[in-house]
This record gives sequence, structure tokens and C-alpha cells, in this order.
Amino acid sequence: MDFRSPASIRVEGAWLVLQKKNGKTAPNGNGLRGRPVSLSKTEMVEVVLPQDANVLGNVLGGRVMHLVDISAAVAALRHARSHVVTASVDHVDFRNPIRVGELILLQSSVNRVFNTSLEVGVKVLSENPLTGERKHTTSAYVTFVSVDAEGRPHAAPPLILETAEDRRRWRDAGVRRELRVAHEKRLSKKK
Repeated sequence: MDFRSPASIRVEGAWLVLQKKNGKTAPNGNGLRGRPVSLSKTEMVEVVLPQDANVLGNVLGGRVMHLVDISAAVAALRHARSHVVTASVDHVDFRNPIRVGELILLQSSVNRVFNTSLEVGVKVLSENPLTGERKHTTSAYVTFVSVDAEGRPHAAPPLILETAEDRRRWRDAGVRRELRVAHEKRLSKKK
């Protein structure tokens, strides 16, 4: 797909309009040049040490969540190229434990950009450093807001979808956003 010329493209049920501005293509007409998902991809690796673990020798969930937030923030920063702040963590699943001495791998990338907010997906794997065996241990979705130096929200660059997997993650992020918004409405009615 050529993103250098003005065009309209259909991406799995949603239209992304590409407009020419100052010789550059700007998706969604917000004046910002779109950036592909691949530019936000981040991988972090750490070894699990005893101080990171509980009495059973498994990494603490809070330690994993801390690393998830850092990995997700780096992906959001790479995409937005501005300060980002964590707005919410939708969901964290702990599927398998990570033992002391194993490696913890965190893979993150931007799933979708709304206006000032970005959803980042993080997949956490454990790796046995002696055998190379990997296990999916944790998944999380973290929402960030792109802010200026004074902390005021501002538009983030649109996301360019390059693969079928990018499009699937983009669609799924839209569903999760609808659920977040509905949840916030329910909470505000209770107050």
C-alpha cells in the first residue's frame, strides 16, 4: 500500500482518509503524519532475580505490572514522539509463573490511536535461558495520553496499519475502548 499519495483506503470496516498537506500524507486530516505500528514495537528483556520474587520463587505480579507499564510507555513514546502518561490498564492476565533465574521478555506495540490517547498491547513471555523454552505468561492493555511539556493532552499521530495482525489488533482495541467508555458512563451515573 502506498501512503505517499492522497487516497482513501478501507481498513476492515473503518475508513482512514489520507490527505496531502505540505507534500506529506496526513491520515485522518489532523495534520500529523501517520506512523506505522512497526515503529512502536518494543522488546525488553530482564533476568528474574530473588528480590523480584515471592516466597515460592515466582516473580511478583506487581513487578510484572511495573515492567509492563515501562515497556508500554516506551512503545507509546516511540509512536507519539512526545511525553505520554498512563491513563488506564484495562486488563492483566497472569497465565503462567515466571521463576527466579528465568528471563522475562516484554513485547509491546501500539494497537490503536484515538485522538490524544493510544492503546498499547503488551505480551509477556518467560524464557528458560538454558533450554530456550518460552511460555506466554501475561497479557495487558495499557492506555496512554499524549501530552505536551505542560501536561496538556494533544493529538497523537495516526497509526498506519501494515499487516492483517495490525488490523485485527486495531479492531479489537476499538471494542475495548467502547467497553471502557460504557464503564465510565456507568460509574459517573452512580456518583
